[in-house]
Amino acid sequence: MGGISSEKEISLITGEAVLNALKQKGYKATGVYVGNSIPKELSEKKIEVAFIALHGKYGEDGTIQGVLEMLKIPYTGSGVLSSS
Repeated sequence: MGGISSEKEISLITGEAVLNALKQKGYKATGVYVGNSIPKELSEKKIEVAFIALHGKYGEDGTIQGVLEMLKIPYTGSGVLSSS
């Protein structure tokens, strides 16, 4: 959630809502705030599956999907080509 686009604030609202819903359903979920160090952060947190809640740049242009694929982390939503 978050990101670097002008849609950062709505992405944070979306991400917090998704995070709360996942926790209420009993999932062990953690929020990841997207910035320029996202590959490092995803690796350090040992993310098993990513629920993408990004809007605008990084989230809707195939960037985060490409990073997740390179790190071999499954994710929700469309793939790199469809997102770009």
